[in-house]
Amino acid sequence: MDNKYTLESELERLLTLSNLDLDYYDGKHGVRWLAEMAANVAGTKVSMINLIDSYTQWSIAQVGLEISDMPREDSVCQFTMEKGEGEIFEVNDLRKDARFKDKFYVKEDPNLTYYLGVPLTTAEGYNIGALCVMDVESKQIAVEKRELLKMIARQIVDRLKINSKLAELKEQMSVMVQSQKKLAHDVRGPIGGIVGLAEIIKMQGIENQMEEVLEYMDLIQNSSNSILDLADEILHQNFDSKLQMTRDPKEHEFTLLLFKNKIQAMFGPQAMVKKLNFNVETGSSNHFRPFPKSKLMQIVGNLISNSIKFTPPYGSISILLNLEVEEEKEVLSISVSDTGTGMPQSKIDQIVAEEVSSERGTSGEKGFGFGLHVVTKLVRELGGNLEIDSEIGKGSTFKIEIQFN
Repeated sequence: MDNKYTLESELERLLTLSNLDLDYYDGKHGVRWLAEMAANVAGTKVSMINLIDSYTQWSIAQVGLEISDMPREDSVCQFTMEKGEGEIFEVNDLRKDARFKDKFYVKEDPNLTYYLGVPLTTAEGYNIGALCVMDVESKQIAVEKRELLKMIARQIVDRLKINSKLAELKEQMSVMVQSQKKLAHDVRGPIGGIVGLAEIIKMQGIENQMEEVLEYMDLIQNSSNSILDLADEILHQNFDSKLQMTRDPKEHEFTLLLFKNKIQAMFGPQAMVKKLNFNVETGSSNHFRPFPKSKLMQIVGNLISNSIKFTPPYGSISILLNLEVEEEKEVLSISVSDTGTGMPQSKIDQIVAEEVSSERGTSGEKGFGFGLHVVTKLVRELGGNLEIDSEIGKGSTFKIEIQFN
């Protein structure tokens, strides 16, 4: 496998994960019982279901160890992801392995010793994370139990896919309801006009002048044609292109304040570990107005992770979220600025052209940095615009604008 193929495969893997549109901190994925089952099968104190993006390992379910996220390069599961479907990565003693002996979970509480991981492989063949079982002492896990762990891993992927499909179905149903409401609202006017004109003609009876009747009939015909046009619009509506415009306030919407709180909860601790000044602000208005949240955490998360990676300690990262309302349209603006290493114009051109590459971070983070390429693709999928302003040694600013109808 040559390097170019590896880079392209990693980008496709990240897009596969992003398209699941998971909220890593939501806790409603319905897979914790599978983590519990894995621990019971393996007879270990710890079991985790981890998803790994370009920079971070996110734990969406865990038993025996409360870790919500860690840098990708610090994880053991990153090596499990290099395995093929159904293969196992096992370390009998993490304390004796040069790759892991100095990690905090080995040297400090809970002092883990044993690890066994199974990749979470999608139907397309991409490993989006790993199911792992761990313990403070060495284990001998029988072959039949290893096979059960592989089955559990497949169930986890299936459940996440089902969750994603259900969310899409809810979105589509929401769009259909909106279309029905639009039809009812838009049809009411023309029908009311027809009824009103018919009443006028009836009331005037024999006093109607032929010219007036013809004028009324012309108005009735125009109203009737407008109804036919509305019906044709509804019948030929492309629901797939409307999915991002969904308005389900329970599950599929953000407000500026919710968006801000989510960002602070997920990335504030990471910035603190690297001694960065991390600030999230919102615009002066529309704090509570709902807007679709589809793919927004994936977009902003990759931008912030990129800034954390390429900003040296004691630097700054600033995020500004703003929502403007223009007639019936909403425009969401997102700005992520950092005082990091910056990029040359050639790098910016490469990102815009979706040419993949990878670099190390300011603290030696490994080159998993495809986050900006994921952002470019996701923003375009939402019909938004991305602008990048960067200067070597002075930092970068990423500006995104997405319009919701």
